[in-house]
Amino acid sequence: MKFNRWLRSINRTSRQTPEDRTAASRWQAPVALLLSGAVASGAWAQSVAELENDAATPEDILTYGMGYAQQRFSPLEQINVDTVSQLVPVWSYSLDDDRGQESFPLIRNGVMYTTTHESTVALDALTGKQIWKSMLEYPAETPRVACCGIVNRGLAMLEGKLFRTTLDAHVMALDAQTGEQLWKSKAIDFRDGYSMTVAPLIADGVLITGISGGEYGIRGFIDGWDPDTGEQLWRRYTVPEPGQPGSETWKDGGDAWKNGGGPAWLTGTYDPELKTVYWGVGNAASWNAGIRPGDNLYTGSILALDPKTGDIKWHYQTSPNDPFDHDGTNEPVLADMQIDGIERKVLMQASRNGFFYVLDRTNGDLLAANQYVKHLNWAEGIDLETGRPIDTDVVIKARAGEKVNFTPSAFGGKNWSPMSFHPGNQTVFANTLNMGMDYKAVEPQYRAGVFYFGAEFGFTYPDDERGFLKAINPMTGESLWEVGTEIPRLAGVLSTGGNLVFTGKQTGEFEAFDAATGEKLWEFQTGSGIVGQPVAWELDGRQYITILNGGGAVYALFAGDERLANVPAGGAVWTFALFGS
Repeated sequence: MKFNRWLRSINRTSRQTPEDRTAASRWQAPVALLLSGAVASGAWAQSVAELENDAATPEDILTYGMGYAQQRFSPLEQINVDTVSQLVPVWSYSLDDDRGQESFPLIRNGVMYTTTHESTVALDALTGKQIWKSMLEYPAETPRVACCGIVNRGLAMLEGKLFRTTLDAHVMALDAQTGEQLWKSKAIDFRDGYSMTVAPLIADGVLITGISGGEYGIRGFIDGWDPDTGEQLWRRYTVPEPGQPGSETWKDGGDAWKNGGGPAWLTGTYDPELKTVYWGVGNAASWNAGIRPGDNLYTGSILALDPKTGDIKWHYQTSPNDPFDHDGTNEPVLADMQIDGIERKVLMQASRNGFFYVLDRTNGDLLAANQYVKHLNWAEGIDLETGRPIDTDVVIKARAGEKVNFTPSAFGGKNWSPMSFHPGNQTVFANTLNMGMDYKAVEPQYRAGVFYFGAEFGFTYPDDERGFLKAINPMTGESLWEVGTEIPRLAGVLSTGGNLVFTGKQTGEFEAFDAATGEKLWEFQTGSGIVGQPVAWELDGRQYITILNGGGAVYALFAGDERLANVPAGGAVWTFALFGS
């Protein structure tokens, strides 16, 4: 670590006096030789062990979610409840893109990497200056089959390589130093409704990706790839074909499984000790549940997978025979918690269906499942013995073809926006939604690459807050505090050792709250909507907070909220630090 900082100080000539630069120039030749030797020997390569230790190294961010558990918690405390009022922007970098920006930045040795739907960039983390930018192209018709935003959510890295997905359903590797493409592999033909926006996951040396396209009548899957060559190692379909385990839960006797949905469009988590990957699976297709009787495994489920083979170790289904697009893809956050005096390895998910689940991640046993949203009418609760929802007349009538209004809506009790878990106070911080939906099933007509809803629907809204930033007790679902907003927040959430919670608004404000009380302590107007993912990091003794702005997520596309009409498009990377620190 001292070597890395020394090397950065030598190369940071733009901040030195002419005398400093003259002295530093004497080192340039030997440093270049040393650097080339370090790279050649793999001394700077991100090993599997380094990825597993990511959460304990605040100067680097090597994995999506700031650690394999995706707790999105930083122990850094230089920026805290007493100092956050001094937080100022130190640089901003234009992404030259007017689409939604949901990417999660990675940082390695003072270099920040992030993505848009069409580019990958490397930036000097201290100045925001571009080191390289790698563009990609996809067919012009690709956005036609991308449901809910032309976005990309970020990268994975291993041994000097960066990995990303593309909107036209490819996976690719880039050289982290140069941005040069090393390989590119096709997952499937996008023209049939498939796309990829997911940030890949490296688990036990395997590169893992999930597919998007649930509203197009796809058959979902999760893939394992060789990170060196791009060779596909395995594919785990989330909808089984006849004769495979789980196929008995598709009881239509026909071909519903072929277009059964089950997308896997958000990044999973990984427990290196258990050698297990956990991945959320989305809704069944079409939304007309009456034409696909049965539980419809493995849609609306959490899967525990062997990263080497893709074999399913266990599964837990949150929404069997789901008619409401209560997508099960939300991030499965891992933690160790004391429950009834026993240390348990748990998995937590704030499901789109409005229930907060806590599972034993060693075996999938249900430990708790409680409502965490204000309004929920499709189920009375979750039976802790069977793990199944206790249906109300709302879902029974919906499956029978009657018109109903259900809550939470297809936007979910929480949409894709990642939550944060603070291990010190065992509290979850999440942006939640407060909306309903009118729904009536209709006969679906499947055509490749065309929406396959199988329902007539329209969103319904309360007269006041459409969303809340909440501090949630994961074992009870109860809110410790909540902050409402008329336009819901769809940004990710970050909590820190400084007792702060960071998130952003679709109207452009980047915000910091007191984690204990929910009091807003600071905000900064970034100039475009925020639907990205904040991160905290440290370099040379100074703490930084980074967020991407650039609106255009699912709410803006489908809600028709005129209050967002005057929020400018355009994305940027913003980095903040304490004034004078």
